[in-house]
Amino acid sequence: MNDQNEHPQRYALVNELHARPSPQLEAPCTAVYLALKERGDAANRDRAKDVEHLAELCVRHGAARPDPSVGHHAAQLGRYQLRWESHTEFVTYAAFMPGLPPRPFDPSAGAIFADDWQRQSHGKRVAAVMIQVDFLPDDPAEIMPRLSDWFASDSLTSVWVLEEAAVVAGDFRIDPEGWMRFAVFVKRGTDSGRIGRIVQRLLELETYRAMSMLGYGRARIVSEQLNALEPQLNDIVQGMTDEARPADAVLHELLAVSAQLESAATQHAFRFGATAAYEAIVRDRVTALRESRFLRGQMLTEFMTRRYLPAMRTAKSAEKRLATMLDRSERAGDLLRTRVDVQRSAQNQELMQRMDKRADLQLRLQHTVEGLSVVAISYYAVGLAGYALYPLASALGIDKAVLVAGLTPIVIAGVWLAMRRIKARLHDGHP
Repeated sequence: MNDQNEHPQRYALVNELHARPSPQLEAPCTAVYLALKERGDAANRDRAKDVEHLAELCVRHGAARPDPSVGHHAAQLGRYQLRWESHTEFVTYAAFMPGLPPRPFDPSAGAIFADDWQRQSHGKRVAAVMIQVDFLPDDPAEIMPRLSDWFASDSLTSVWVLEEAAVVAGDFRIDPEGWMRFAVFVKRGTDSGRIGRIVQRLLELETYRAMSMLGYGRARIVSEQLNALEPQLNDIVQGMTDEARPADAVLHELLAVSAQLESAATQHAFRFGATAAYEAIVRDRVTALRESRFLRGQMLTEFMTRRYLPAMRTAKSAEKRLATMLDRSERAGDLLRTRVDVQRSAQNQELMQRMDKRADLQLRLQHTVEGLSVVAISYYAVGLAGYALYPLASALGIDKAVLVAGLTPIVIAGVWLAMRRIKARLHDGHP
């Protein structure tokens, strides 16, 4: 096949589909897992630091350093099979160990993730999970005493998964050592790939549940901001019809509130969008487990409906409330700008009327000045013409007064015609 016909990313994108297969696990075994996230804008973090932190873990346990450009990595660290993945906002470390610790959920099982190594990370733990996988007794009811010892009864969930191939139990609480515990009991003969998929889905379920709950925390912050801004917006909207309040001043007040709302929307848009995406993944992982009720225990869907979904609805409500207030401020701004435009149009019209009156007065004054100018020019013209014609008038025996009287109307007419001619040429644009 001609490589020139291939899209340059075709093979890379297909290989990405197979880059993160579920682990192959044999019971009994233990899984310990961390999800680390930087505070702030973790989506734009320096990912090279994540790989360097992974490299430090590998070197500690005698494994080779990973490629600096990797987005996922697998390595054997002593008894642990390590899987590392880089995600949009966080990185995950999953370590799988054959067998069970001496005591149920013994913190020593998580010793691979030493405290001093965790403190070196630029991210903080958003999820820390320990899963024990054991065989299911012939009588499934025999596991109930162990579940009662390991988990809080008020939040315990215990369900069959994957057509009753295994029982999954947990209480979604954090133990004194910082781990969230899950117990998986599989029937003997269960395929290692199926066990790996169950564990992987539980890890993803808890990770994305934890990440989506960040939206709930952000919703509380947004609600406090909106509680402070909403009375201001209501006061502005209600006062828009008050003619005593200048529209320009009200518009400036509205712009201040709108700027804060827009800033909040920009600041929290990514988190609310991510929360919705993470919630969808949580729902998908619960569905993928294909759960059914185990001995009248609480199901995952019931726990999520009672404990998790209300938080997601709170986040959605805060996001919707913010969008609604943005729309209100935008509509109020449009109305205020219309009011300002109408007022300015009225002011402009009044100004034009005053300008028309001023122009009319100037025209009248101009006419008056023109008349006075004709008289003044004619006066001096008659005087000059009289001086020029006195000798001729004396020779002809014409009295000086008669000469001036005869010249006056002629000069006035000539000056007036000359003024009109000049005015006409200026009006027509001629020099």
